Amino acid sequence: MPSGGIPSPARRDARRNRERLLECARRAFADQGAEAALDGIARDADLVVGTLYRHFPTRLDLLCVVLEPKLRGVIDEVEAALGLEDPWEAFRSLLEVLCAAQAGDRAFGDFLARRFPGDDRTETVHREICALAQRVLERAQAAGVVRPDVTGADLFLLLWASSRVAETTRHAAPSMWRRHVYLTLDGFRASTRLNLTDPAWDAGQLNRALTEPVKQAHRCTRPVGSADV
Repeated sequence: MPSGGIPSPARRDARRNRERLLECARRAFADQGAEAALDGIARDADLVVGTLYRHFPTRLDLLCVVLEPKLRGVIDEVEAALGLEDPWEAFRSLLEVLCAAQAGDRAFGDFLARRFPGDDRTETVHREICALAQRVLERAQAAGVVRPDVTGADLFLLLWASSRVAETTRHAAPSMWRRHVYLTLDGFRASTRLNLTDPAWDAGQLNRALTEPVKQAHRCTRPVGSADV
């Protein structure tokens, strides 16, 4: 570092390159999902893919940096929902916050719909979101406003369905997902409920479903020097 604390030209260039990569990655991941081509991201930033790998050794490194601000914001919003006085409004707010966050951001939906075993960063965030959601759900059930047979797995299945609706209708009707979330919310109400013929998933079944796509798309953690991206 030169005297006076002014970064060297090389360091300024590295900082600019990193910011350009993040800007292009945000757009690509939001539009194409977590499997967006990394060489395409580098090309959009007018850089070679080797520069991307020097800043972000794996796809998951890049994805985590891109999503981290949004994830923290969502967690803050879910915590705020937990503090609402009305248990039903807290439950409604929980689902609306999570579904709104993934609408128009395919990578965020991919992150919620997957697990990345062995990665402490993602596992910590998943556990935090799941724990908060479970507290909101249990409070609503204890108040008698949400049917007692709803489980945390049911909430995640709603997220998957809402993500698909949002992706399919995002150009023609960007807020259509909200209509279907509200229709599903009515199905979660404790009053006048139908009997469910299929059992809910337990945590093990949900985790296996979340983990399986990662096994089939292991490129998310491909190391430096891998051919693509």
